[in-house]
Amino acid sequence: MLRTHTCGELRIEHTGQKVELSGWVQRIRDKGGMIWIDLRDRYGITQLIFQEGETNSEVIEKVREMGREFVIKAKGEVKERYSKNDKIPTGDVEVFVEEIEILNSSKVPPFTIEDDTDGGEELRMKYRYLDLRRNVVRKNLVLRHKLAQATRRYLDGQGFLEVETPVLIKSTPEGARDFVVPSRMNAGEFYALPQSPQTFKQLLMVSGYDRYFQIVKCFRDEDLRADRQPEFTQIDCEMAFVEQEDILDTFEGMTKALFKEVLDVEVADFKRMPYSEAMKYYGSDKPDIRFDMRFVELNDVAQNKGFKVFDSAELVVGIVAEGCGDYSRKQVDELTKWVQRPQIGAKGLVYVKCNEDGSFKSSVDKFFSQEDLKGWAEKMNASSGDLLLILSGDTNVVRKQLNELRLEMGKRLGLRDNKVFAPLWVVDFPLLEWDEESERYHAMHHPFTSPKTEDISKLDSDPGAVRANAYDLVINGVEIGGGSIRIHDQKTQSLMFDHLGFTKEEAKKQFGFLMEAFEYGAPPHGGIAFGFDRLCALFGGAESIRDFIAFPKNNSGRDIMIDSPATIDRDQLHELHLKIEEEK
Repeated sequence: MLRTHTCGELRIEHTGQKVELSGWVQRIRDKGGMIWIDLRDRYGITQLIFQEGETNSEVIEKVREMGREFVIKAKGEVKERYSKNDKIPTGDVEVFVEEIEILNSSKVPPFTIEDDTDGGEELRMKYRYLDLRRNVVRKNLVLRHKLAQATRRYLDGQGFLEVETPVLIKSTPEGARDFVVPSRMNAGEFYALPQSPQTFKQLLMVSGYDRYFQIVKCFRDEDLRADRQPEFTQIDCEMAFVEQEDILDTFEGMTKALFKEVLDVEVADFKRMPYSEAMKYYGSDKPDIRFDMRFVELNDVAQNKGFKVFDSAELVVGIVAEGCGDYSRKQVDELTKWVQRPQIGAKGLVYVKCNEDGSFKSSVDKFFSQEDLKGWAEKMNASSGDLLLILSGDTNVVRKQLNELRLEMGKRLGLRDNKVFAPLWVVDFPLLEWDEESERYHAMHHPFTSPKTEDISKLDSDPGAVRANAYDLVINGVEIGGGSIRIHDQKTQSLMFDHLGFTKEEAKKQFGFLMEAFEYGAPPHGGIAFGFDRLCALFGGAESIRDFIAFPKNNSGRDIMIDSPATIDRDQLHELHLKIEEEK
């Protein structure tokens, strides 16, 4: 070993010991007669000290050749520091260096390797191997490691088997776009990278493996944002001979165990909320319930008063911003502009201030009396000093807009504390959703989700009203996991394919292997998949999953460190039976 201790290990009790340390030069402070080096490794920082007249002159000369990020080995005696540093665990001691060796030199790094770096995101992504040296990034990857290990321990304790499934599979038409891989040995044919191991984990249930899990890479060719990457990681799980409640109990238990083991946080029993309630009161199938501010529908008290904006609307709905009744006109105008941004798309915002004297001031005073506005406030359970914020329009559109406004107000009022965790099971999702572009129903989750038994009769008469045995785990407004009880018989699966517009030939071509497997004694089964990257970001109190991935892609799906994706040469294309068409 090139060291006896790590740079985060030495304490006051090591005083007097001879030690060897290896690491990177964080910084050098040369005061002429005294030189200090902060030596860094994965475990921490230890201060090295050199003193002219006491330290060997050859060692001093070598130190003055060094720069930031040089890799060095130092040998010396641990001494108590005269000026201690209570900000680092090793701050009571320093190493008086007797011998030093440069193991490797370094160019001047393009940004400072500090928690508060001067490097922008693109620059840090280009030199990601340097960015990974920073303490804040390393902490994120340590957290990811702890979560993965805790997950494996919990699931192993529950009798789950970790089974690897193929990465080269076949393309299926549902969900996001596939990444495809040409086959050299099978001209004109392609593999696809899996969007999830869905069909394989169902086949493992048919095979009798009973409880499966995998921490697995998945791939989706979709537009990127802070919580999406083209390749991402799932905790993928499946169980046989279970009902929905069994799965919710098992994975609520796992989530609680992760919070306790990794963050030492006790989480209360998870609330349950039907999808219909989530949409009505929060405008989202992943509501943030750390704060209240539920939607209140106002059609019965706000329409038919001569205000055309409300009278022509399918839905008039609002929220109460408690204690915001003293907002200035400038503040309210800024909120109005905020909801009118293209990302939100509202045409306007109606406000009502509930004054301390019991009167009301609104942006629609000429259309509504004080008595009218009082009726709104009473229906919304508002108090003096509160601010009512109201939108109107088509039901689905206006609910989404008000959801964005609710989240923004929660943020502005400090109600979205990332150290507070509010888990929620959203249940009873619709089985199908109508797609205007293709003019047909699509599976809201995937084609293998089972309908609720009592709703199957509605598949022909009212497909949109059929509920699924599906559930999502939502924490702090983020969908952390989702799953369903699966269809396990060939007859029901064929019925589902019919309602999704598959011909029998298409269904057989895409999923014939699964349909055939169901004819060989498939047990009732169901499962769930957690977005592992999102879980890491949640536990780390961050919004972007990139911070918790060692080598992430940027918003264009590029790895700018290795310059990928990249072109390949003509010989390789020919070998794969591919030809690039020249743009005209």
